[in-house]
Order: sequence, then structure tokens, then C-alpha cells
Amino acid sequence: MISLEDKLKNPVWYSLKETHKKFSVNFDGVKFYNPEVLTFGAFLDNSKTEFATNEFINTTENFFLVSSNNTPIPKSTKVVFKKKINGCQMVLQNLNSFDITENIVLLTKAHLEEIYDLIWLVMPGYYQKRSFELGDFYGIFKDNQLVAVTGQRMQTHSFIEVSAVVTHPEYTKRGFAKQLVTHTTQQILNQNKLPILHTNKGNPAIQLYEKLGFKITRDMNWWLYAKK
Repeated sequence: MISLEDKLKNPVWYSLKETHKKFSVNFDGVKFYNPEVLTFGAFLDNSKTEFATNEFINTTENFFLVSSNNTPIPKSTKVVFKKKINGCQMVLQNLNSFDITENIVLLTKAHLEEIYDLIWLVMPGYYQKRSFELGDFYGIFKDNQLVAVTGQRMQTHSFIEVSAVVTHPEYTKRGFAKQLVTHTTQQILNQNKLPILHTNKGNPAIQLYEKLGFKITRDMNWWLYAKK
């Protein structure tokens, strides 16, 4: 039996082993998401990353390998290292709910283009349209325009990750992100699962997450590779 703590140390791996198994692409001990859904991969043994990176890059232009304490060793025949994002994992201790005054909408496939456009406006580069299939997404609309969104990404039988916390630049400082994260976190708790999230170290949003009841528990690093 794999403990919750072990799953949290390698969230991509165990998401692809459990709830997101249908999205898994496997190469000799390395698991990747289908690149049309999410460009993340994970491993247990970093020596396996040499072969796997050379094979997986044939399916995408770039991807991340994610690990809390193990460094990948990619083969450089077809891939090039671009950068390392020093991130951290946050786990909910106790939810400190904020009042929800906005109308929060469960988004559907009809909103795919709006979700994609908003996320790429604020955080361009890595969100795929099919990332919508990973979990529930919620939004706030103003004047019939989607102006704030949050969603669910990695999932196992034990936890669900809060992700894609984005607000349109013209609608910031109105508490939309705070209300959406509160709502999404509560929905995860309603499923008897642990809410977690990941962010880069030094992100000002960490203060908001801490106010909600999340606590930094460990490093979680992203190594970005691209096709040569």
C-alpha cells in the first residue's frame, strides 16, 4: 500500500498510475501525460529518463519532468534543457473559508475557447485545451465575459490539485481568485480528497494560499526540455 505521503512526493507519477491512468504514456519506467492533455512527466529512477526523453520528444515540442528531490538525466540526442522552475507543493491543513459573493459557474466544454484564451493571456505557454479533461473548472463572468478561472489538474484516489488560478488583468484585486480557490477547495473536500497545489517559490499568491489554510510542505521542481 502506497502512503499518501509517498504519493505527494511524486504527484505526476501517482496521478498517472491512478485517476489519470487513461492519459498515461509510458516509456520504460517513465510516465508522461498524453501531450495533448498536459506536458508533464515523472519517474522513480532517474536513469530511465535518458531513453524516455528521447522517445517522448517525438510527440511534442517541449515537456516538463517533475520531481521533488530527484534530478532527471535526459539524453541529449534529441532534447535540450531549457530551464528549471524551483517550485513548492502546498497542502491544505484546514480551510479558512472566505465569503463567496460572486456567482461561480461550473464550466463546460462550451467554454473551452474562453478558458484557453484567458489562461494564455495571463500565463502563456503550457496550458493545453484538453487540460480541461483533467478535472472540474470554475469561472466568474462579468458582462458575459469569462474574467477569472480556476481548475483541477493532477489527481489520485487521495488528493486533487488546484490549478489554473487566473484572473484577467482588468479584473484583478476584486477577490475573484480568493473566492474561486475557496470554492474549488471545498469541492475537493466534498469528495473526501486532500486539496493540494503547486506554485513557484516566491509567488506573491503564496500569501493568499496560506490565508486559505494551505501550507508549504516540500520542494517540487519542474525541468523543462525542448526538441533540438
